[in-house]
Amino acid sequence: MMEEEKSLLGEVASDAYDASDRPFDFLETGGETALICEPDTSIREKISNAVKILGYRVTESTSARDALKRMRFHVYDLVVLNENFDTEDADSNNVLNYLKSLSMSIRRQIFVALVSDRFRTMDNMAAFNRSVNIVINPESIADIGPIIERGTNDSRAFYHVFREILREKGRV
Repeated sequence: MMEEEKSLLGEVASDAYDASDRPFDFLETGGETALICEPDTSIREKISNAVKILGYRVTESTSARDALKRMRFHVYDLVVLNENFDTEDADSNNVLNYLKSLSMSIRRQIFVALVSDRFRTMDNMAAFNRSVNIVINPESIADIGPIIERGTNDSRAFYHVFREILREKGRV
C-alpha cells in the first residue's frame, strides 16, 4: 500500500504541465477557493452548496489523482476531504498524506475539514491526531456551513498575531 501511495504522488508530481490543471488562473485578488473530495454525490452536493454560500469558489474532485493534480498548482483556502476518498483504508488516504507532507508555511494557509464517521464533529483531539483543522461527522453534514464558518473563524483568530508578525518581518 505504501508503494502505491508513493507511486501516485510521484506520478502526479512528474506529470507534464497542463494548463487545464490550473482552474483558478483567472481569480481576482481575495477570491477564496475550496476543493471538495467526497465520493458520495449527494453529500458532495450538500457540501459544495454550503461552501458556495460561504463565498468560496468550489472545485469538486472525483479521484485522489485528480485532487493531487489540482493541488499541484493551486493552494486552496479550504479542503473538505472524506477520509475514505478514493481509498480502501482511511489511514492511507493519498490526499491527506499529501497535505501532511506540505511545508508548514504552505499547510498553514489551508483549512482542512475531514469528514469521518469514526469521530465526533469538532473533536479537537481527533483533528490534531489526523493533522487537520476540524473533523465533521457525516451525521452533521446538514450543518456543515456553520461548522466550517466557525472553524475557519477560530483558525483566523488563532493565527492572526502570528501572521501579522510574519508580515512585519517580510516573510509572507
